[in-house]
Amino acid sequence: MTLMENISEATEFVLVGLTDAIELQVPLFIVFTLVYLITLVGNLGMILLILLDSRLHNPMYFFLSNLSLVDCVYASAVNPKVMEGFLTGNKIISYKACAAQMFFFAAFATIESFILASMAFDRHAAVCKPLHYTTTMTSTTCILIVTSSYMCGLLQSSIHIAFAFHLSFCHSNVINHFFCDIPPLLALSCSDININEIIVFTLALFDVVVTLFIILNSYLFIFIAILRMRSAEARRKAFSTCASHLTTVSIFFGTIIFMYLQPSSSHSTDTDKIASVFYTMVIPMLNPLVYSLRNKEVKNSFKKVARKAKSSLCLANEL
Repeated sequence: MTLMENISEATEFVLVGLTDAIELQVPLFIVFTLVYLITLVGNLGMILLILLDSRLHNPMYFFLSNLSLVDCVYASAVNPKVMEGFLTGNKIISYKACAAQMFFFAAFATIESFILASMAFDRHAAVCKPLHYTTTMTSTTCILIVTSSYMCGLLQSSIHIAFAFHLSFCHSNVINHFFCDIPPLLALSCSDININEIIVFTLALFDVVVTLFIILNSYLFIFIAILRMRSAEARRKAFSTCASHLTTVSIFFGTIIFMYLQPSSSHSTDTDKIASVFYTMVIPMLNPLVYSLRNKEVKNSFKKVARKAKSSLCLANEL
């Protein structure tokens, strides 16, 4: 079946959203707008801070800046449409817009999982092999790792889109979700979706197994190295450096596993929506907060940039 044949069956979809309660639309619009603004300001601010402060030009912050960029993109793929639904009541999304939303969300959520794994590998190299760190995590290596993460995410998302939008949607065009995610879209199809479910499960399992293996293996050696440290201050610093990353990993992978690695028959619409809110809106907002509040280098860099900005402003006013 061709793409044009599918469009003739369904030219648009209707997103049910989080709730139909009229009295909650404005409060939820305000909450989600604040969350989205904090997400953009926090992540874009983190990227700008890393660019401006040369002390943060190292592999750890290179990965963190890419994590912030990814969070901005996949939060922006979902949040604006959700906010529009709350404000105007317009929950219709075109066929092509639905495909685009699914593509960007799936691609950058996958990229995030690989970047989180890359950050764990970077911490392993820094803590366990500090003398070889500069030769292990070279600029070329870091760029290659990040490029591979992006390529893997874009490839997997293309596979999802090709198979999902090859289906026929003739029963209903109402998606029981607040954005075009894969499981609720497959539920609308009148075609055989067994292959699609296998693909979703297999790719999600591959991502989770590969990335969690890297993360857990890295942290196993990190904890062993930390326990061998004689200095209490060194152990505290090492634990503090890793705590932010572990917090992000726990929330992100917990919701992804819950959402994509359970049988379709086990899915509950309400619980799926709650889990989706976490990884589409809450996690992108929390990442810059977690890394800035728990990271002394980031806080010091922010103070340095703020002082420079204040000095420049005062100088401009004097002139």
